Amino acid sequence: MKTETARSSGFEFWRYRVIYVMLGLVFVFFVIKLFDMQIINGTSYKAQADENRLKEISVQTTRGTIFDRNGYVLAQNVPSYDVAITPAYLPADTGTLEKVYRDLSALIGVPVTNGVLTDSTAKAFTACQTDFGIKEIVIIGDTNAPYSPVNIKCNVTQEIALEVQSHANDWAGVSVVVESVRSYPTGSLTADIIGYVGPITAEAEAEYKALGFVPGRDKVGYAGVELTMDETLRGSNGTRVVEKDNAGKILKDVEAPVEPVAGNNIVLTIDSRLQAAAQAALTHEMDYWNARLGKIKSQNGVVIAENPKTGEILAMVSWPTYENNRMAQNIPAYYWNQLNMDPLHPLVNHAISAELPPGSVYKMAAAIGALNEGVVTPDQEINCPGSISVKQTYLVNDPGREQVYYSYDRAGHGTCNFIKGVSLSDDVYFYKIGGGFENEVPNGGLNAWRLKEYAQALGYGAISGLELPGEAQGLVPDPTWKRIDRAENWSVGDTYIATIGQGYVTSTPLQVLESFATIADDGKHMKPTIIKEITDSEGNVIKPFTPTLLWDITKDPVINVLDASGKPTGEKKTVEPWVIDYTKQALREVVVSGTAKLIFKDTDTELRSAGKTGTAEYCDDVAWAKNLCQPEAWPTHAWYTGYAPYDDPEIVVTAFVYNGGEGASVAAPIVQQVLEAYFSLKAIDSGAVDTTTGQ
Repeated sequence: MKTETARSSGFEFWRYRVIYVMLGLVFVFFVIKLFDMQIINGTSYKAQADENRLKEISVQTTRGTIFDRNGYVLAQNVPSYDVAITPAYLPADTGTLEKVYRDLSALIGVPVTNGVLTDSTAKAFTACQTDFGIKEIVIIGDTNAPYSPVNIKCNVTQEIALEVQSHANDWAGVSVVVESVRSYPTGSLTADIIGYVGPITAEAEAEYKALGFVPGRDKVGYAGVELTMDETLRGSNGTRVVEKDNAGKILKDVEAPVEPVAGNNIVLTIDSRLQAAAQAALTHEMDYWNARLGKIKSQNGVVIAENPKTGEILAMVSWPTYENNRMAQNIPAYYWNQLNMDPLHPLVNHAISAELPPGSVYKMAAAIGALNEGVVTPDQEINCPGSISVKQTYLVNDPGREQVYYSYDRAGHGTCNFIKGVSLSDDVYFYKIGGGFENEVPNGGLNAWRLKEYAQALGYGAISGLELPGEAQGLVPDPTWKRIDRAENWSVGDTYIATIGQGYVTSTPLQVLESFATIADDGKHMKPTIIKEITDSEGNVIKPFTPTLLWDITKDPVINVLDASGKPTGEKKTVEPWVIDYTKQALREVVVSGTAKLIFKDTDTELRSAGKTGTAEYCDDVAWAKNLCQPEAWPTHAWYTGYAPYDDPEIVVTAFVYNGGEGASVAAPIVQQVLEAYFSLKAIDSGAVDTTTGQ
């Protein structure tokens, strides 16, 4: 009977059971899934949800300011005005939107539309470095982040920025974004010292991200003090954790913001006024000789000034240089390529990076060594003809061959004692005391090994540690170096040539300066520095200046005692103080009666200086290409280093002019002008001179 009823109803009860089972399975599945999402993987899903909902925003810090020793700003942060559009806030009405585009285009000079927008061109888009028009830039911004402003034009004038802001009610979505960019008020005058900043490179991206910096926005030091003191200057970014909607619109802060920490300020030892005087003296002297000779002879040079008692660098000019303000917003590719292709290498700080033959300024290493080692006595008379002939030998049984070595004055200087030999820079005098000559200066003179010891004691052949990148080491050669590097034996001729700063000897202008600073300060070798002090963002001094004495050659045993073969015995010695005193007398005589007397004769009463001329023969790639390397007629660099007052030195100055010719004629006038500028500025600062009348 029941079966007949079920048949008559048209539905079988087992079908109910199947539906119930299926519904049960679905319910169990969702229960399991819900358990997995909320219990097992709940933390992970919550983190993903928070990641979509929350955003950490980096708040940019302020880079520290760089000042000169007198408080003049050399590098600072200034506002840059960028015109931007937030796509989500643009007018919805097409007609109104088109009018906004047209009016904005007329004001800022960016076309309404320009270029074809494809996936590849959109990916390559970089704000303010694109040819796209306003519409294309807006489309890219709307696609990526509609509630984030996208820059249409960067670094507009303040007048344009104010004009844009005045249309705030009419131009919905258009705004002015104020960014901080680096400005260098002294520009090319101090570019080699200050350097510039640039974007974080791909290679350093991970490192800077870990420090909280944002690639593509934050900038770091690329050269000069901006590079070497980057960690001090850059500070640290702050952070905000905010909640945003699915379109990227910020709703609120969900955590207390972490404020950015401003970078520290740096006060340099540089006096920008003296820097300007040094650059003017260098360029004027080169221009004068180029005009006088009727050809471009010299375009490259260096001037460095230092306080020998403290090691403070007062001026450092490397010419030619570059304009670091052109790197402030971005580094233009065409300008970068132009600088890199320039044969004069304006991006190189030649004061510390150029390794050059020092010529006669290097003779002071031999002068001090010869007196200290007893090779000669101060009053010993040595014959100084225009040339000498020496038998060159390279091996013990080598019969050798005669080689003539000339003095710069082929007429010779008669007989020379120590002061006359130095003051007239007589080459033959130094050949003999450096490498010996027959019975006049027996036992090989000072010899190459001991010459190296005294050169290194004055600072040659080593990096000084100045707070600038790219410092070169130079070369103080010895017989071992020549066997290894040149696969040749050393000869007495090599010693002769090294004694006068030629041959294999190379040095930087800074090393030349340091050698004379050591002599001027009675043997004290101070660490050169361009950092006077470091202050916080409020101007409080957190690292004051303290001069650093590296060694005193009259008190610290820094010179190795060598045996007859040139090997160190393990014992070390100092330089006798009287040797330094006598050397300083000789350097004073250079100005009074020697090679620099004509240049300083009218100003010696006022300056009371001492110094040394240098004329260094060279044959580099440039000279070789111009066929200038002719026997006995190589081109020459001009050197001069002087300090004043000679009895209580306050300043030492080195001038170098590439292919300048005679040091006395070309480099000495530059040093004279810098010394005059220094003492004039000193008088002004002390109130001894009325700046309104000049008296």
